[in-house]
Amino acid sequence: MTHPERVLAALLVLSLGPLPLLAEPIPDHVPRADVQRTAGPIAVDGVLDEPSWAAAPMIDGFVFPWYTTGAKDRTEAHLLWDDDALYIAFRAFDPHISAVHTERDDPVSRDDCVEVFIAPDTADVSIYYNFEFNALGTILDRSPREGRSSSWNADGLRVAIEIHGTLNEETDLDSLWTTEIAIPFDTFEGFAPRLPPEDGDLWRLNLYRTGGAVNLQYITWSDTGTEKPQFHAPEGFGVVRFSEDPVAAAPD
Repeated sequence: MTHPERVLAALLVLSLGPLPLLAEPIPDHVPRADVQRTAGPIAVDGVLDEPSWAAAPMIDGFVFPWYTTGAKDRTEAHLLWDDDALYIAFRAFDPHISAVHTERDDPVSRDDCVEVFIAPDTADVSIYYNFEFNALGTILDRSPREGRSSSWNADGLRVAIEIHGTLNEETDLDSLWTTEIAIPFDTFEGFAPRLPPEDGDLWRLNLYRTGGAVNLQYITWSDTGTEKPQFHAPEGFGVVRFSEDPVAAAPD
């Protein structure tokens, strides 16, 4: 390239502005799951009795990256979607269920709590939402808007809890608590390539659980790879693929 050609090339780069950063490749080690369409309406009532939930693939490979001692209670999750919302269900097995925080955006992770962190654009996982729910159904939600301010609330977010046991009673043995969540897709407006997603679209997300007054553990679907408990580690989020195929649910 001659000197004039180099000058012209430099001027072209300057006129175009800085080139966009390429998306980081998705790590091979993170877990993956398909999100299938519902086979019918979902009533967010904490009771996972719809045929769609029974047919949805189970996510049960939760890990304990920061385990020290105590029981490793089982966690199960399911994911579904329709044109309106992403649905998440948790079953958290726990002999001692506890929660005391009742106000929106209280520090619910100090209670028995399940959490969903979502980066809807795989090109930049640093832009993510977190939704946290304790065993009372109290919500903490944060978005990339307004510097992740607590003043933001996800309009239309729905959650319901069912407890199989006695909340905040340590002298008896509980069984489990279920959480049923619906996050409207318009929550992600401005941060997702397409809403609703299309068949084959990929999002990054992680599913977490903490708990509570007895046997505190930090549990995660995708290992964040951090030395100490840290859920705000989007580079370690798992991958979900949206599928137009509805779950093969038996009729009611």
